[in-house]
Amino acid sequence: MLTAVIDSGVANLRSISNSLRHVGANIKIAETPDDLVGADKIILPGVGAFEAGMNHLRTHGFIEPLRMYAAKGVPILGVCLGMQMLFERSEEMGDYEGLGLLPGTIVRFPVDGPKVPHIGWNQLLHAGDSPLLNGVNSGSYAYFVHSYYAQLPRPELLIASSDYGIEFPAVVGCDNVFGAQFHPEKSHHSGLTLLKNFLEM
Repeated sequence: MLTAVIDSGVANLRSISNSLRHVGANIKIAETPDDLVGADKIILPGVGAFEAGMNHLRTHGFIEPLRMYAAKGVPILGVCLGMQMLFERSEEMGDYEGLGLLPGTIVRFPVDGPKVPHIGWNQLLHAGDSPLLNGVNSGSYAYFVHSYYAQLPRPELLIASSDYGIEFPAVVGCDNVFGAQFHPEKSHHSGLTLLKNFLEM
């Protein structure tokens, strides 16, 4: 079982790779689309700005291959910015097109709410049953760093939410495409369990 971790140009690959190895993953860093060939699972990590992440995927030729693998049913997990790039659009510093693997738009937390960015531990509140969160109790804590969140047009996309002045999606999924807004590699039991569950899908 081979898991490809995409080098999005805006990710701490060492941390997520170490966490994946800790839960038994055989990983390969994908620097080009050719590195995705033969992968049973794909993980798209990322931190920072949406535009920079999408530009890197575009210039390195990842966008159409990712759409192709998603259409073929290969399980894909986006992490933090990687989750946001799975969606159709982002309003971060403009209006930018995402991968379009999940419906929805990335928007900024309200200016009249708590201090942005949202940094620190927050609870995961289950919205329904998903094998991605097997062994992660509702109310478990995860570590977040973000200023933007996903607005979902369909409630069935929501796997778990969290609250930071408003309720926002913390874990999402549809068919074989999943996203975690928090950092699994920094979230101890919750994060490692989510990664292990993804590998077992």
